[in-house]
Amino acid sequence: MLIAGCADAAWAQAPAGARIWLPEGASSVAPAIDRLFYIILWITGIVFVAVESVLLVFLVRYRQRPGRRAAYTHGSSLVETIWTVIPALILVWLAFYNQRIWAQVRGTPPPHDLEVGVTGQQFAWNIHYPGADGTFGRTDPALVNDETGNPIGLDRRDPNAADDIVTINQLHLPVHQTVLIHLKSKDVIHSFFVPQFRMKQDAVPGITGRVWIEATKEGQLEIACAELCGLGHYRMRGFLTVESLEAFHAWLAEQLTEQQS
Repeated sequence: MLIAGCADAAWAQAPAGARIWLPEGASSVAPAIDRLFYIILWITGIVFVAVESVLLVFLVRYRQRPGRRAAYTHGSSLVETIWTVIPALILVWLAFYNQRIWAQVRGTPPPHDLEVGVTGQQFAWNIHYPGADGTFGRTDPALVNDETGNPIGLDRRDPNAADDIVTINQLHLPVHQTVLIHLKSKDVIHSFFVPQFRMKQDAVPGITGRVWIEATKEGQLEIACAELCGLGHYRMRGFLTVESLEAFHAWLAEQLTEQQS
């Protein structure tokens, strides 16, 4: 469509500094989501300016003046049909375009290189890495004990749990690797939100949600909770480090050594 094509071209030509609406994307799906955002922004912006301009013209041209009387007119059926059909076509196109992006982001996850468990609680993010064997150890709610450093109830008697690593508010991910995240909550509804990844997913008690991400840039990011989850909601923030695969494995080895010492 002409309007969408113009909006897409304008987005592509805009310098990075001019994209003030969103933080710089750092995931493989961020460009597609940003493109959809700017297309909708351009369409709605053009329509808003056009409608308000016509309104101002009518306010001036048909204002009350001495010697002039208002007259009733039915209007034009052709114009009404045009301004009904065009928005309908735009909305239908956006629906199909949006569905394609939604299927890419929220559909069947692609083959993953790494799995990570994330469990929200008031007011922290508990991160669970399966270790070198790639298998999560068994967890048991009866074993949950924040004071002894077992916030997710990891059963250390399980052989698969021997090399598992649990951190609090510290999530490390390797760059250019597909990561499958298993998202849970211990108490109330939380929302796992990383703006640079264009990722926001609720963590619901009793349900394990799945989201996937492929980080494309190294750096330090912040994990926010985007759901009002209690009086301490304001301080529920985690720290995400995207690093090279070598640095990631070195960090895991360091954490395992500290954990076993």
